[in-house]
Amino acid sequence: MTDGPPLIVTRPEPGNAATALRARAMGFEVHAMPLFAARPIAWRAPAAEDFDALLLTSAFAARLAGPEIAGLRGLPVHAVGDATARAAEAAGLTVARTGTADAQRLLDAMTSQNIRTILWLCGRDRSEFNARGAAITALPCYAVDPIPPSAEWAGLIAAPAVLLAHSARAAKRISDLAGTARAHLSLAAISPAAAAAAGEGWRDVAVAQRPDDVAILAQARALWHKGAK
Repeated sequence: MTDGPPLIVTRPEPGNAATALRARAMGFEVHAMPLFAARPIAWRAPAAEDFDALLLTSAFAARLAGPEIAGLRGLPVHAVGDATARAAEAAGLTVARTGTADAQRLLDAMTSQNIRTILWLCGRDRSEFNARGAAITALPCYAVDPIPPSAEWAGLIAAPAVLLAHSARAAKRISDLAGTARAHLSLAAISPAAAAAAGEGWRDVAVAQRPDDVAILAQARALWHKGAK
């Protein structure tokens, strides 16, 4: 797959390296260009007995939470995507449900089971949900900060390429950096929210059927084939 447009992976580490490795195994010409870096921030775990469940929408919450997360091990975890579920288990948490769509659909499934008090271990910058009548306490334990793009960025996006957007925030940043001259660029988005955040004017936009690497790379491959024609 080296005779078509390159693939640009923009997610923070350590996910960037994992996605790049998987993409190279699929035959993509890959350029790893993180546009954000994640770091832990100080937080305190509340009393676990005050909540029915723990919501995790990113693997960073489990990876960067630090020792405070031990106080939440009694709560059943509802995680968005397999990577987040695996990170939760690695942190000693018990995963009750792994959502295969976006966070809103997972939250809808939780409230349909009468889960009413939810602790959301999240990032400092986050999306908002329709709580569906539940009491959601957002507790930031990490931050994901923008970093300057690599020196290769401008040259790569000046020619046809496929870009990966692993979040709505990443899609917005990609859109801002690409500017309005983007009709030659294609975007594979992790969710409908990410696709919407990217805006209009792209050659093609494809949305992963599930919020994971396998699904987003499957869409990237479809975009690659269109771009190679």
